[in-house]
Parts: sequence; structure tokens; C-alpha cells
Amino acid sequence: MKQSDIRLDEYVEKLWEQRNKEKVNESSENLVRLKNGEGLSSPGSDLPAEELKLVQQHIHRSNLFQLSKALPDKKKELILRKFFKHKRNQQVEVFIHSDRNNPIHIVGKVNTIGRDFVTLTTLKDRIWLPYTNIESANVPYGLPEVSSTHQHFVYDEELRNKLITRFSETVISKDVLLQQFFEETLETNLQTWKGTNVKVITQDTTYSGKIVQSKDGIVELKRRGQIPLSEIKVLKSIRLSTMLIGFLRSKSHIRKEDNNG
Repeated sequence: MKQSDIRLDEYVEKLWEQRNKEKVNESSENLVRLKNGEGLSSPGSDLPAEELKLVQQHIHRSNLFQLSKALPDKKKELILRKFFKHKRNQQVEVFIHSDRNNPIHIVGKVNTIGRDFVTLTTLKDRIWLPYTNIESANVPYGLPEVSSTHQHFVYDEELRNKLITRFSETVISKDVLLQQFFEETLETNLQTWKGTNVKVITQDTTYSGKIVQSKDGIVELKRRGQIPLSEIKVLKSIRLSTMLIGFLRSKSHIRKEDNNG
């Protein structure tokens, strides 16, 4: 192996000569941010911000599809989770696997993105949708496609100190923080909604009742028994007034049948 005869001090001197001859392109954006105390002394790329954003999006999507190819069983969950994370707090429409006579179409704002489910909210309801039963999800026609990757959360100094000194206690106390740091399963999320009146739609039956508990792959409703989470197509919160109206209607229907009999 041929050894170089150049000395270290000569090598360093040549490097500095080359460095001084280099053309330095200062980013106007970074210079402005540096003056405001927000910039980086060494930006991560020499690309313009808009081009860098497109390149990063392309890399993330390519990685996602490569991961989906390597884990075909997880492909649907990975892609749906990514889609909903980009649409947090925005309105989406979801189509659920069902028979042709009773298609299920749900429109709502993306609220909670879990490991195996998403929660949509409307003016009246909270709706839990397992990924396994989602046929497709999209932005309703006519609404603009707004990019909102991982909605920003405001971290004040007090919250920052709490996260450093009492991380678990602070995160558990705020649902927004819990979503930022962890991806809950449907089972653990429903457990936090114990006592809530819900309507559960499965392939064959619809159940209504109050959540007693959710564990071991089963959600238990008061006076309705246990329902396997794997059978749930849609789970929707019910207001007490709605349940009361439904109860009165069923009682009225029974009375009419008795009178006719």
C-alpha cells in the first residue's frame, strides 16, 4: 500500500485553502431565522424549503410502501394510520365493509388515531372504527386537501418542566399528550370510556348499552353481555336522551302489538 508523504500540517493547510475557495450559498430564510434566534448554524440541506419538503414526503411515502411490502399483513393498518395522522382534526369520509343492501358511510372529524382504530367526531357523536373493517377512507368531495402532518401542540415552559420531571403522570393526565407519545389500542381506549352509553354494530346484530369494561379482546356492555372486539364494525356513543327516545319507541311498539293481539 502506497503511503502519502504529505505531513499533517501541510494537509490541514491544503484543506483550509480549498475551504476558502468554496462558494458559500447562505440561505436567506436561515439568516432571518438566525437573527430571530430560531435558525440553525448548519442547515440540514442546501435545497430550497419547498423542494426539501417534497423530497421528505417522497422519502416517507417510499419507506411506508417498502414497509408495507415487507409486512403485507400490516399494510392496511400502516397506510390508514398514516392517512388519518395527516388528516387530524379534518373532516373525512369512511366506508365500512358491509353488504350491498346496507352500505355504511360515515363522515366526521379525525380525533384519535390508535394502533388499530380511529375515532371520528361529529356534532353529536364519537365514533370508533377498527381499521380491519374500513374498506376505504377519503376526504369528502369539495373539501380542500390540507396538509397537517402531526398537528402541533404548544409546549410552554411549565409543561416542558413537567414532562422532564414527571413524564408518565403528565402524559396520562392529558389525552392530547397521550396521543402524541403513544398509540393506544381499541381495547385500552374503550377502557377509559367506562360508563359511556354506546351502540355497537357487528355483522349480524346491533347492541346498545353502557360500557362496563374492555379487556382480553372483549368489550362488556351492561345487560348486553360481552362482545368480541374483532366483531365490531362500528361503535358509536349515544346520548342519554337518544336512548330514552329509543326506549319509549320500543315500549310504544310493544303496546301496539298487544292491542292488535
